[in-house]
Amino acid sequence: MSRHTLSVLVENKPGVLTRVAGLFARRAFNIHSLAVGPTEHPDISRITVVVDVDELPLEQVTKQLNKLINVIKIVELEPDASVQRELLLVKVKADVSTRAHVLEVVQLFRAHVVDVVPDAVTVEATGSPAKLEALLAALEPFGVREIVQSGIVAIGRGSRSITDRALERVMRSA
Repeated sequence: MSRHTLSVLVENKPGVLTRVAGLFARRAFNIHSLAVGPTEHPDISRITVVVDVDELPLEQVTKQLNKLINVIKIVELEPDASVQRELLLVKVKADVSTRAHVLEVVQLFRAHVVDVVPDAVTVEATGSPAKLEALLAALEPFGVREIVQSGIVAIGRGSRSITDRALERVMRSA
């Protein structure tokens, strides 16, 4: 199995996310990451789905997604043709004796300290999944207390917008 990132443009209506996620669940695909948010057009939302699946079943799911009434467009975003980022919040043990070392690691990864208490710091980092894994590995020796991680958000490289093209298609069919 290989990992695929899909950008799914949908109408911004209640229940659409449930139908899209349900399609993956019915096929017994594990969704590795899921992020949903509005686009520059208030009537359109973008669902970014990262799924581990082989090529042929992915093609079948894509065809079934296209049949859903509220799905406007589906694009697979290849890693080299897109920008993909995640957000990580991590709470790390950091007492007086280790705080300076923790802050060095944070600075090395261009992350930011967003909260400080006497025995811990909370760090915010954005980046590729590989960068965030490396940051966590570097912070692990200090003691990770808690992790919160978003799903991947991704956008195609270049000036072309899949949202504009999809909106034009929707307007023509309306």
